[in-house]
Amino acid sequence: MAELDIAEVGRRSGLPASTLRFYEDKGLIAPLGRRGLRRVYGPGVLQRLALIALGRVAGFSLEEIRVMLGGEGAPRIDRAQLAAQADQLDARIRHLRALRDGLRHAAACPAPSHLECASFQRLLKAAESGRLGARQRAAPPAPM
Repeated sequence: MAELDIAEVGRRSGLPASTLRFYEDKGLIAPLGRRGLRRVYGPGVLQRLALIALGRVAGFSLEEIRVMLGGEGAPRIDRAQLAAQADQLDARIRHLRALRDGLRHAAACPAPSHLECASFQRLLKAAESGRLGARQRAAPPAPM
């Protein structure tokens, strides 16, 4: 595959040029050079962008992704870090299921008022204490 200019990379990846430039500034991707005023990338940039997208969806920060991707060589993905992130996702899934179940109960609760419902009161107390995640952030994974 030939070199791709920034417009073609954007079209194929679905990312705007501003995001590509931002990723470049963060050290996540690097152009081969320029063709006129446009940045030009190698064909591997599309796979790299797919890895970035997967990392973002999995909850990794851009800095964590940058470290995993390393330079232009093969990615150095730490399996223990992946397992730790999967554990965090499992905890988040359990949390979201409990929240969903509480909301479903509140929606169908026969109590005259939600404020009279014991299950809804538990949800309110969890929200008040920050246990619902609004004021909570998962701890960052250990350094590699």
